[in-house]
Amino acid sequence: MKVKEVMTTNVKHCRIGTNLATAAKIMWEEDCGAVPITDERDRVVGVITDRDICIAAATRGRTEGEIPVQDVISKALYSCAPADDVRAALETMKTRKVRRLPVVDQSGRLAGIVSIHDIALQSRTSRADVPADTVLDAFIAITAPAGERTTA
Repeated sequence: MKVKEVMTTNVKHCRIGTNLATAAKIMWEEDCGAVPITDERDRVVGVITDRDICIAAATRGRTEGEIPVQDVISKALYSCAPADDVRAALETMKTRKVRRLPVVDQSGRLAGIVSIHDIALQSRTSRADVPADTVLDAFIAITAPAGERTTA
């Protein structure tokens, strides 16, 4: 199964100079925990999560309206393409310890987002490409505290 078959499309995003309050508002309105960040050419340059916003808000001496997302997002960007196999996307999530991947086209523009939740839902169907145990193993690896052993 390909990522394009399980990904969410029409994803809201914000620009690198957007402040944390605006990014949080997008998350609230869209009922999501992550927002892709794009540059002036609509290429994905990062992702900000609700956790990123909470930690930044609690540890900086400025309000969320004063902190641009570029000050908070990770420098590492992990993504996948619509034509990628779902198993490859899940493996990236597992090894990079991320719950969501922006889905980008050949020029790096946002095409959607795929989450471990999307893959887990697919694993419950009769035509599942990824067994539920494989998704569970990935989830355990993603959510394990740093340094914790995740294999039995």
